[in-house]
Amino acid sequence: MIDLHVHSNKSDGSLSPTQLVELAAEKKLSAFALTDHDTTDGLDEAMEAAARYNASLAHDAGNKSPLEVIPGIEFSTEYQGKDVHILGLFIDYQSPVFKEKIQAFVDSRILRNEKMCKSLSTEGIDITYEKLLAEYPCAVITRSHYARYLHEHGYVSSVREAFDRYIGDHAKHYIPREKITPVQAIELIKEVHGLAVLAHPVLYRMSDANLETLVALLKENGLDGIEAIYSTYTAGEERQIRALAKKYDLLITGGSDFHGAVKPGLEMATGYGKLAVPEDILVKLKEALKAG
Repeated sequence: MIDLHVHSNKSDGSLSPTQLVELAAEKKLSAFALTDHDTTDGLDEAMEAAARYNASLAHDAGNKSPLEVIPGIEFSTEYQGKDVHILGLFIDYQSPVFKEKIQAFVDSRILRNEKMCKSLSTEGIDITYEKLLAEYPCAVITRSHYARYLHEHGYVSSVREAFDRYIGDHAKHYIPREKITPVQAIELIKEVHGLAVLAHPVLYRMSDANLETLVALLKENGLDGIEAIYSTYTAGEERQIRALAKKYDLLITGGSDFHGAVKPGLEMATGYGKLAVPEDILVKLKEALKAG
């Protein structure tokens, strides 16, 4: 089995890249993609941990299989006022130009976070961007970190309340950050020889017509695949996305969107218990890469 959508504590997950490798090995996965939000900071650590694990297999008398870490990223983009995510798989994340552009995303997040902290402080909340970084070191600060901070410091009774009262899309202290478009994300992924995938399209709650319009637009601009297997999909939703993939000649991908403790009950590889992403999906992705 494989999992092509996983997050570490370098963005908004709770496990380190090394811990993800250990968990993937424990679950006997053959591959997983580390797709942190707008950052590739965890990829070197994950690659090194996988290399150590694979090297150890030579001294293991058991029947364990090698583990592949697929370098990835999840871009947060905006389309007609909606948050749309584009996955990049098999990216050349060490490209200097790519790193420079990623840093621009980081800088825009920092500016937004400073503004949100200042806004929250008007409610008597003792929060600064520096305090967030101290509690969640090395992470790309997202709203999930705000929610955890507010919960852990007693300002709200739950993470959900933090979003509802303070930082949700329509809450008083939500400040949007400047985002790229899905087409721009695809262009960037293609620049570093990756495969561009529309992540969890069902979650955008678009009408069928609007979703198909989006898929057609992205296909015209280089989209390679669509996430047709996902932790929260019903059987009918999976059929719908598979049909879109077939209609627009898109590759199928699948993943848990694992975040560790941030999403309780959602497990790597198996989602909420029924997820299964077969290895032949990975084979087809690699064939597409070779074909150029």
